[in-house]
Amino acid sequence: MPGAKTAVAWLASVAPDPESCRREWERDPLGVALLPAGRAWDVLILPSRLGYPTLDVLSRVLDRPGPVLVDFGDARTGFFVPAGTATRWVGTGVRTAGLGTWIVVPHPGGASGGVRWLIPPDGSGTLTDPALLELAMHEAAAALAGEEGGA
Repeated sequence: MPGAKTAVAWLASVAPDPESCRREWERDPLGVALLPAGRAWDVLILPSRLGYPTLDVLSRVLDRPGPVLVDFGDARTGFFVPAGTATRWVGTGVRTAGLGTWIVVPHPGGASGGVRWLIPPDGSGTLTDPALLELAMHEAAAALAGEEGGA
């Protein structure tokens, strides 16, 4: 899958040893890599109760949002945003992964039983705009609050 090969190269480019990371993924496409955030991208991590509805909102307004991960047990959803976003992000209940932090990242073309892609990277470097993500989060949170209020 050519898109996966480009995505592997894009993701591996932030690794301390990009060639080693790429080779490891080629040997085991079901494997994961521990990659540093804050170089090419940061990750905003939402509880999945808010993350999934936020992704639904983003998917209605964008042809293709940036990469989105979900963790083991679907507890958290991670949106890849431009590097530097984590240092400026202020929001209750949202974790950030930026410079100095590391993220477990699965192979973009494989499927693993743990951390997996909801929207895999395409290798182009497309990331989710943080302002648009924040608006989508507000819309998703308002919809959730409406559901809870109506129940």
